[in-house]
Amino acid sequence: MEKPVPLAKNLPIVLVTLLSVLAGCGRDDDNVVQETGPEGLYQRGVDSMANGNFPLALNYFQALEARYPFSNVTRQAQLDMIYAYYRNREPESAIDAAEEFERENPTHPRVDYCLYIKGLTYFDQAPGMLERLFRVDLTERPPRDTMQAFSIFQELLRRFPNSGYAPDSRERMIYLRNRLAAYENHVAEYYMRRGAYVAAVNRAKYSLEHYPGAPALEESLQLMVDAYEQLGMRDLAADARRVLTESFGELAGNGAQ
Repeated sequence: MEKPVPLAKNLPIVLVTLLSVLAGCGRDDDNVVQETGPEGLYQRGVDSMANGNFPLALNYFQALEARYPFSNVTRQAQLDMIYAYYRNREPESAIDAAEEFERENPTHPRVDYCLYIKGLTYFDQAPGMLERLFRVDLTERPPRDTMQAFSIFQELLRRFPNSGYAPDSRERMIYLRNRLAAYENHVAEYYMRRGAYVAAVNRAKYSLEHYPGAPALEESLQLMVDAYEQLGMRDLAADARRVLTESFGELAGNGAQ
């Protein structure tokens, strides 16, 4: 478990914070002072999450964790905190909470949930308003978070193939795989424009080896054909064109002439 939160007049600091939040909510909520039972604090947190008030839910769960660290419901609250951080747009806290839970409970049956929320946290969201307005191509971005999400979902599927989160994780991996393969092509094209044909081949090869099945692999193979021809490696260019044609049809390799 975490180290105990420092006390303030025998009351955890997080409880002081919780009481200050509740002070503006009406006299009836002051009853939480007498709410010493862990189940009561946990239920208040659950109700707050159900109402979409994730900051208040986090206060309740943190108070529960500080005051009743060994309660049966505290462990469940720690899982709920991961989700609450995620929904409250606190990605670093969500990731830290997930990793801490897994580290302290390596055999817990909900470790797959920790991995899933971590993956969601890293998962690239849909383009925002400004990105849509300026038509930003997300595939051109350095895929740091995309690679993290892909790796975490991949770990979830490896360790928990029968998890209830496996189907959604698999679908997200397909999307992420396609983005990552497309990004590799953008890098390869950059190298092609600069005449760095060996580097372009290497990036296209990386895409082929690590993202099988991605639609962008047709372009990866075409880039390999073009790069090999620029290098004067006719045999390797012919091999790449043959794979391109066999994989994507007769029309796929026409641009390499």
